[in-house]
Amino acid sequence: MKKYQLGEFEEIVLLTVGVLYENAYGVAIKEEIENRMSRKVSVGALQSALRRMEKKGFLESATGESTVKRGGKPKRFFKMTSFGRAALEYNRDVRAELWNAMPDLSTQANFA
Repeated sequence: MKKYQLGEFEEIVLLTVGVLYENAYGVAIKEEIENRMSRKVSVGALQSALRRMEKKGFLESATGESTVKRGGKPKRFFKMTSFGRAALEYNRDVRAELWNAMPDLSTQANFA
């Protein structure tokens, strides 16, 4: 199977884009991650990850309509590509293989 370079934060962002589906834009992605994971996300780190994954082909983006509420600035919406979905599936499968290969911890000696 083809290898996919996907870091932990990228994986979380990509999964969140999938969860938000058609409503995946910067602020919504940031809030979703923070609410689900109780983890602060900096706007800069998120924007860097989104741009990096778009360059890798995991995401596509499109500019929405500008609104008065946003001072005329349009939202940039993100969508997972089939390549991004394959990367997530690959990472999920590798993790599952590792979990399944781990011996039953309840039968091992306690080294405390």
